[in-house]
Amino acid sequence: MSSKNHSENSSTDYLKIGDVAKLVGVSPSAIRAWESLGLAHPQRTESKYRLYTREDVKLLKRARYLRKVRGLNAPAIVQLLKRQGAVRAPKNGTSSAIGARLRQLRTKRGLSLAAVAEKINISVGFLSAVERSHMSASITTLRKLAQFYKSNILEFFDPGESHSPLVSPKTRKVLDVAPGICMELLAVGNPVMEAHLFRIASGAGSEESYTHEGEEFLYVLRGEFAIALEKEEYRLKPGDSFYFESTTPHRWSNPGKVETQVLWINTPPTF
Repeated sequence: MSSKNHSENSSTDYLKIGDVAKLVGVSPSAIRAWESLGLAHPQRTESKYRLYTREDVKLLKRARYLRKVRGLNAPAIVQLLKRQGAVRAPKNGTSSAIGARLRQLRTKRGLSLAAVAEKINISVGFLSAVERSHMSASITTLRKLAQFYKSNILEFFDPGESHSPLVSPKTRKVLDVAPGICMELLAVGNPVMEAHLFRIASGAGSEESYTHEGEEFLYVLRGEFAIALEKEEYRLKPGDSFYFESTTPHRWSNPGKVETQVLWINTPPTF
């Protein structure tokens, strides 16, 4: 098993609030207060314990620096980090529950956790944690699951009642697909194209390469975007566009220091 898969088979990359408080140098109550303002997005266990990533710790350390060295209060810190692209503005409503949808797709087919986990080369424990929304999977793992279920990313969004051709920012469905990666659905109904706004935090990305049927078009709105097709890597900046066939092995990431925003269109709808 590769090191990538091994990292997804354990929870060692997740930290409890007490550990985070020690690393950041503030009290747990301060972390909870900052979280309420959007400075961290911890996972929740079934017992409601918070689990933080290293990216959360990095952002919280940055917040502590701004408070201690520059004397900014919490709201001012949030506004500054939002302008820098390090913090996403809160959306109306909550993100779709990928875990519950994955469990529904599996049970509908009468499959066990072990059968699915074996097919996509992850542990039963990790798949169970993802289905219960205790942990997040990488883009690559979600892609494998979508492919295994002969499904696509549209299946992971909450069903919508509206099939209006107009999608406003307030009604846009949001999906946090992996740590640091958020997708906003730009078209509803049964489109022949899958249109998203990708928001990618600094350092986040697909990790491994993946392939699927179809074609893809990207347009970088903000930040930097790196994409590799097989062994050739391209670096995109705002205003750059990119087209490729999805059957070509590809991986991507945000190599910059601020959030990257990409208009991303797939056809046919896939993931």
